[in-house]
Amino acid sequence: MTNQKTTGSHAATAASKTLTSNKTGSASKTAGGSALSQTHAPSKTTSPSAASAASKVLRDGRTSATSKSAAGSALSQAGGKTSGGKR
Repeated sequence: MTNQKTTGSHAATAASKTLTSNKTGSASKTAGGSALSQTHAPSKTTSPSAASAASKVLRDGRTSATSKSAAGSALSQAGGKTSGGKR
């Protein structure tokens, strides 16, 4: 089944702010870049490395709501669950 999700305008704005902020960490920027690249692109999915970065962003208590919005969008567009990995 193909991905039918795209990044909405609210999450795209959050991703743009995340990418342009000089206070944002690399995981947030990776997730934000993935979310922004999927605006109006239902055929694209989040790569496993970007999904991992998005997951880290969502679990980090220091991350802003703007970065978490972008990360949530990226993670929701991940290709699917993979077996294995660290928890």
